[in-house]
Amino acid sequence: MTQTRVLSVPYAKAPFEKITMETRELRPYDILIDIKFSGICHSDIHSAYGDWGGGIFPMVPGHEIVGHVEAVGEEVTKFTVGDRVGVGCFVNSCGECEYCLKGEEQYCTKGVVQTYNSRDYDGTPTYGGYSQKIVVTEGFVVRIPDVLGMDIASPLLCAGITTYSPLKHWNAGPGKKVAIVGVGGLGHLAVQYAHALGAEVTVLSRSNDKKDEAFELGADHYFATQDTATFTTLASQFDLILNTVSANLDVDAYLSLLKVDGTIVNVGAPGKPDQYNVFSLLMGRRSIAGSLVGGIRETQEMLDFSAENGIVPKIEIVHAHQVEEAYDRVLRSDVRYRFVIDASTI
Repeated sequence: MTQTRVLSVPYAKAPFEKITMETRELRPYDILIDIKFSGICHSDIHSAYGDWGGGIFPMVPGHEIVGHVEAVGEEVTKFTVGDRVGVGCFVNSCGECEYCLKGEEQYCTKGVVQTYNSRDYDGTPTYGGYSQKIVVTEGFVVRIPDVLGMDIASPLLCAGITTYSPLKHWNAGPGKKVAIVGVGGLGHLAVQYAHALGAEVTVLSRSNDKKDEAFELGADHYFATQDTATFTTLASQFDLILNTVSANLDVDAYLSLLKVDGTIVNVGAPGKPDQYNVFSLLMGRRSIAGSLVGGIRETQEMLDFSAENGIVPKIEIVHAHQVEEAYDRVLRSDVRYRFVIDASTI
């Protein structure tokens, strides 16, 4: 076992504490990672605040983990000491069900083991990346391309794959009109991916505040949704709408923007259930869908695609003592667009 400094939440909504924990003993297929950076995801806040219930405390959040391989188990073949690596939203799955065999471990029928606030199949709790060390089985570790800065790569392991995966699944590309709802932590990456995939990209944001930034990210068009004329102008225009915001939308209004057979895909999670009129679906054979990150194979694909196409998140580095302040700022939407913790300060 290896001792490591961590940022721990002893109970829901408690202040973070710097404590020392022990990683699990290195198993034959395990990798010990010396963490350099760990991104802050909105789901970290929900978990640490106990918003979703069932929290496992003490809790060490973090599932956007980047670092170097420090040691490897005797059966490890994919990585060697010194490699630049990352860990995303989960660290184990059954490996045998139809979804695991397809490389979609996130939908494992046995239940994917999340990187933190979860229990592995032997019942032991998992602890995440607000730490200086972590041990993860090699099958759930990805390689960080050399051209990506390690701090920059961190948010890609959740925000990146969360937006890349549905765009690929619903065939965003040349000849497709894609709308991205929101230009935040998810949306600013979704715009870049949709553009790089060759789609015609429209950003839908509440106001015009982020118009210039959206064009810099690769948007072809920008409309403010607080202007009701937007929904008339864009009626029946889009093959795909990717909703990246966590607020409840007027679902019927957004469905009216879809072509026949168009789909709106949700990756943001609002606090209250959405409502819609079923006729908004029937009249255009439209669909409402959701998407949950991507598997390990697709996560590696996303990282390589990001490196090849110069796709990077906009980040702000924070030290360990600033994490609570960062949480507050995320809740106030006062970040453009992702916070990343410098693990050396833990």
